[in-house]
Amino acid sequence: MDFSRVELSEEDQAFLEESRAFLREIVTDDVIRRDRETGDNFDEGVHLALGKAGYLAREWKPESEGGFNRVRRRIWELEKRRAHVPWVTFGTTAMIARSVDKFGSPELKAEVMPRVYTGEVRLCLGYTEPEGGSDVATCKTRAVRDGDGWVINGSKMFTTGAHNCQYVFLITNTDPDAPKHKSLTMFLVPLDSPGIEIQGIRTVDGDRTNIVYYSDVRVDDKYRLGEVNDGWTVVREPLNVEHGAVEAAADGLQDVSIMMHQANTMAAAVDKAAAKVTEPDPNGRRLIDDGSVAYRLGRGVARMEASFSATSIFGRVALAQAMRDISPDLMDLLGTAASLPLGTDGAADDGAAEYVYRFAPLVGIYGGTLEVFRNMIAQYVLGLGKPAYAPPAKKAS
Repeated sequence: MDFSRVELSEEDQAFLEESRAFLREIVTDDVIRRDRETGDNFDEGVHLALGKAGYLAREWKPESEGGFNRVRRRIWELEKRRAHVPWVTFGTTAMIARSVDKFGSPELKAEVMPRVYTGEVRLCLGYTEPEGGSDVATCKTRAVRDGDGWVINGSKMFTTGAHNCQYVFLITNTDPDAPKHKSLTMFLVPLDSPGIEIQGIRTVDGDRTNIVYYSDVRVDDKYRLGEVNDGWTVVREPLNVEHGAVEAAADGLQDVSIMMHQANTMAAAVDKAAAKVTEPDPNGRRLIDDGSVAYRLGRGVARMEASFSATSIFGRVALAQAMRDISPDLMDLLGTAASLPLGTDGAADDGAAEYVYRFAPLVGIYGGTLEVFRNMIAQYVLGLGKPAYAPPAKKAS
């Protein structure tokens, strides 16, 4: 395995410096502060600036259509993380836009796709329901045909970014009598439609997500994606991406699993902790000189590096579990001042460990819980069969 430094061409090095300077200019301290305060994981000014400069289009499009080449795509992804670009909403937009491009009518694509590239249109996921848990196919939100359109009624939980988006990628039930994977139809619903109500919810890490209510929402049939009752075909690809089922790249120039962007907060916190424990106190003593501190920090770094190298759905689990394992150690090593959040006087590391500690449980829930993913690995990779959730049958007396 070759760990040597990658030598960039002059052109690629210039692109790195150009993109780094641009991100430093638009992702200011105020942007980061507002993002922590609102929990939006989105900043419209930053997003529109990226669109205007052409970065959104180049990230989304293949190289043959003017997008980044493989090396510059990787540089761009890493620079976004280093700059802490609020990025979750474009992550969902990019996933959904591929389904729009593949399954949408020419009319719908003409309405949506050009404005995705400029940043004026953002797309969010309308999957989970209040009683549905991780199984999105148990969908009760109904879409009923009405002339040339549809009437939608129901509700969705955890529609992150809905208040900053223009459309929702909505899974609906169009045939309640059919098997659950044969009853679904996907729509790209304009969020300014009458009958839609968005209510914010704050999670334990301070992020904002939403519950969205749909009351007699009328949408034209042009907003349907794919065939009626074949929504599972449309939604399966974005679901696979969200679950971490990504193909490995032969050249190594891509993430090996999803959640790498979120896990960068863990890497930043570890770096700050490593710097902090080497600082001498007024008596000249350093925390790192305590063997237990060095051991626990080293163990955390090893776990983190292993999780960054885990592929596909395994990496999806490993990254979230590593964040849960490492964040309490960071808090403990840095002491009471580590519990102070970003921007607070006296915070040990400007709130980095405190944020990861609150963020870690949520990373193990996004897109499905770690328990669900472990069952998927057991069933589909290890061949251990379906888990039995029913209570044991009682023997007849």
